[in-house]
Amino acid sequence: MAVTESTVAPVGREPERARSGHEDERACTRREHDGARSAHEGILRRQAARESAARTYARALPIVPVRARGLTIEGADGRRYLDCLSGAGTLALGHNHPVVLEAIRKVLDSGAPLHVLDLATPVKDAFTTELFRTLPPGLADRARVQFCGPAGTDAVEAAFKLVRAATGRTGMLAFTGAYHGMTAGALEASGGAGDVRVARLPYPHDYRCPFGIGGERGAELAARWTESVLDDVKSGVPLPAGMILEPVQGEGGVIPAPDGWLRRMREITTARSIPLIADEVQTGVGRTGRFWAVEHSGVVPDVMVLSKAIGGSLPLAVVVYRDDLDVWQPGAHAGTFRGNQLAMAAGTATLAHVRENGLAERAETLGTRMLAQLRSLTEQFACVGDVRGRGLMIGIEMVTPEASPPSGDTGPRPPAPSLATAVQRECLRRGLIVELGGRHAGVVRLLPPLTITDEQANAVLDRLTDAIASVAAAAVSRGSVSPAPERAGGPGHMPGG
Repeated sequence: MAVTESTVAPVGREPERARSGHEDERACTRREHDGARSAHEGILRRQAARESAARTYARALPIVPVRARGLTIEGADGRRYLDCLSGAGTLALGHNHPVVLEAIRKVLDSGAPLHVLDLATPVKDAFTTELFRTLPPGLADRARVQFCGPAGTDAVEAAFKLVRAATGRTGMLAFTGAYHGMTAGALEASGGAGDVRVARLPYPHDYRCPFGIGGERGAELAARWTESVLDDVKSGVPLPAGMILEPVQGEGGVIPAPDGWLRRMREITTARSIPLIADEVQTGVGRTGRFWAVEHSGVVPDVMVLSKAIGGSLPLAVVVYRDDLDVWQPGAHAGTFRGNQLAMAAGTATLAHVRENGLAERAETLGTRMLAQLRSLTEQFACVGDVRGRGLMIGIEMVTPEASPPSGDTGPRPPAPSLATAVQRECLRRGLIVELGGRHAGVVRLLPPLTITDEQANAVLDRLTDAIASVAAAAVSRGSVSPAPERAGGPGHMPGG
C-alpha cells in the first residue's frame, strides 16, 4: 500500500483513528476485567453466605479457579497461580494431565456403566492389576484389597475394623502429631483428638524432639518408650489390635520418620503379633521419592491405607492388607460409591505414568535440591526455624525468634502461626499457593505435582523466598523479630533459584 500523509502521524502523535481504537480496546479490557472481578467477588460472597463454617481452604485462599493445567491455576478474576497445594497431595500429575483426561474420556465414550457398587469390571481389574504391580513385593505377593468409601478417612476406619476382626482385640496405637482423617475413629487416632480411646506414642522429631535430644538417640528413646508401654503389665495399655503410623507426618508438620525407627516399629509389632498399618494417603504414589514411603526403610506393613493420588484427581480409597487378615464376613465393610469407574480409570493412568516415567525418582532428585536451597533460609531469616521433608513433601517451620525456647537456650523457639499465615498470604499475592500445617499451623507446606519442571521449581522457590523476606522485614520493622546477621547474597538470595 502506498504511504500517504493521511496514514503517517506526526512524530510523537498517534493517528486519531488509531488512538481511538486503542482507547476502545483499553476500555473494553477494563470492562472485561471489572466484570471478571465482579463475578469472582460474587461467587466468594455467595460461598460465605451459603456454606458451613467448617470450610477451610476457602478462608485462606480466596480464589475462584476456572481453569487449570499442570502446576498452574487461573482464577475467575484472570490471575494465575502456581499450585503447590495440589489438592492436598491428590494431584500427583498436576491439574488435567493428558493421560488422566484421556483415560476418563475413554470410559465415558465406551458406554461403560459409571456406577456398579463392587461388581467386577474391566476398569476395576485394570486398576487393581496396576496397583498390585506397584506394591512392596512382600505385600503384593499375598495381598487383598478392599474398596472403601471415596475418602481416605473411610479407608482408615476400614483398616481399624479389619485388624480388630482379625485379632479379636480393640485397642489401637497411634502417634503424637498424627492425622488420619475426620471421621470419629480416624480422629481418635489423630493428634488433635479430644476424647481419646487410643494409646498415644511419641513420634520422633529432630527439631521438636519430645525428649529434647533429636537424632538417632531421640528416635531410640521413642522406640524404647513404645516397647515399655507394650511390655509393662501396669502401663494401662493392653495388647492392641493394631498400630497406625504415617511414614511422613503431613498435616503434623512434614516430619519424616527415621528409617531405623520405622524398622524398629516393624520389629516391635511383629514380635507381639500386632498388625502394622501404614497410612500412605498423602505420602503414596511417588510423593516422597519412592513409590510408597515405607520403601525408604524397607519396611513391609501388614496393612496400607491409600487414597488421594491413587484416584488420579478423583475420589478413590482402598485398604490393602495381608491375606491372612482377611477374616471379614460379606458386607463387613461396604459403601455405595466404592466402585467409582472414572476414578479407577484415572488412577490406573496415574499409577502407570508415575511408574513408567520414574517420577518417584524425579521427586527425590528435585526434592533434595529444593530442600538444600530452602535450608539456607534458616541462616538468612531468624524467623525460619527449620526446613525439612522428603521428596516433594516439604515444610518450613516459622518461629518467634525473640521468645525464649521452652526448654532453655538450646531448644527450638516457639512456633509462630501468625508469621506462617502471613507467609501464606504473601505467597498468594505473588501467585503461589501453599498450605499450612504442623503444631499451631506454624509450618508452611509445599506439595507440588511430581511433574513440576526445574524452571517451575525455581519460580516457586523465588516467590516463596521473596514472601518470607517480606514477612521477616515487616516483623523486624514492628520490632517483633530480631534481624538476622548480614550474609553474602542478602535476604532472598538462593543458589540456583
